[in-house]
Amino acid sequence: MSTESTVGGPALPQRRNIVTEIPGPVSRELLERRQHSVARGLSHVLPVFVTAAGGGVLVDVDGNSLIDFGSGIAVTSVGNSAEAVVSRVTEQVAQFTHTCFMVAPYQGYVEVCEELNRLTPGTHEKRSALFNSGAEAVENAVKIARHYTGRQAVVVFDHAYHGRTNLTMAMTAKNMPYKDGFGPFAGEVYRAPMAYPFRWPGGPAQCAKEALDVITGMIHAQVGEERVAAIVIEPILGEGGFIVPPDGFLPGLADYAREHGIVFIADEIQAGFCRTGDWFACDHEGVVPDLVTTAKGIAGGLPLAGVTGRAEIMDSVHPGGLGGTYGGNPVACAAALGAIETMTKEDLPARARRIGDIMLPRLRALAEKYPVIGDVRGRGAMIAVELVKPGTIDPDGAAASKVAKACHAAGLLVLTCGTYGNVLRFLPPLVIGDDLLNEGLDILESAFAAL
Repeated sequence: MSTESTVGGPALPQRRNIVTEIPGPVSRELLERRQHSVARGLSHVLPVFVTAAGGGVLVDVDGNSLIDFGSGIAVTSVGNSAEAVVSRVTEQVAQFTHTCFMVAPYQGYVEVCEELNRLTPGTHEKRSALFNSGAEAVENAVKIARHYTGRQAVVVFDHAYHGRTNLTMAMTAKNMPYKDGFGPFAGEVYRAPMAYPFRWPGGPAQCAKEALDVITGMIHAQVGEERVAAIVIEPILGEGGFIVPPDGFLPGLADYAREHGIVFIADEIQAGFCRTGDWFACDHEGVVPDLVTTAKGIAGGLPLAGVTGRAEIMDSVHPGGLGGTYGGNPVACAAALGAIETMTKEDLPARARRIGDIMLPRLRALAEKYPVIGDVRGRGAMIAVELVKPGTIDPDGAAASKVAKACHAAGLLVLTCGTYGNVLRFLPPLVIGDDLLNEGLDILESAFAAL
């Protein structure tokens, strides 16, 4: 990869350069203004204010250039200002910014739906609908499944994250900070245990052997298949800790759903669009969901989301039953077409696999050296380490926080996640260079050494 990023504007040097402490004086001034103007409920990971970004770096108001291992939570996979995204967005803004697709439609919306129908798993006839956010996509997928089946129950999983609306909070497993004090929540949501190899009683081998039977047995006994409209699962869990289920689990779950007339919904919002080394995480085992929800990496940083699925399911909803004023905004659609063009042209699935080939061996070597790392997992450029108290599987969220803060101070943005806050997750932009990737891993190793 190039040492400079020229997409979407002047060349942005692809190097870490720390000129002040983190945060610097200008960022501290803005943080003070933030305290008096922005609601307290909105948190932030890195206490700096960004003025430029691209490739694998973020440049702050104090002139610091930091390595980005977060991608805005898997959003800027093509970079923060990919050339095709910038050019298409600029052209669209000059033409018009909004008409509302439900009032006066436009070509870009149709083109994005055509691309989603083409790229998502399966060769069956598909339809798509566009929305603003991942939570909206999940909520609409549930609406569609309930309408199609005439059933109400929805099955979700431990450690799942699906959004912050009332229904998606009910579907999300983690209480703090996502649900605490915000109830009551929507009903008819049932939670099953997740096939979590590291934490399954008996360990990974036992998880692979029995998880599917345990989970489907629970659905049968506690809910009843004939009542279930949808099973909703992230193929690789995101906020819940980058949990990768054992091989065979997802295909088996999809088969079970199909056998019982249950709509199988894959929440690909974080794992989709090349992040795991395939266009979609379901592609890894050839799983074909009935409905797929997408967002995050779909539009190079602009707000857009989609639900794509079997034509007979999507078309079961009456005209007017789906929509939203801003859903499929023309500028966001232009960005999505530019992002998909970039992913195709630069073969970003292959680039994600290359990132995994670099990161995973180094992280496994760290795990051999530092017993606080209990598990290394992930696929492609969606990778995590789970931190524990050495010799146990007891979560160590404090250690994860300390490592993350040490990385931030040294100029590397990393994110934490997991139900217990003890997972470090790595989501570098897929266009990051190998040199920055390795330098970031050097910083991470120094943070573990200091711990």
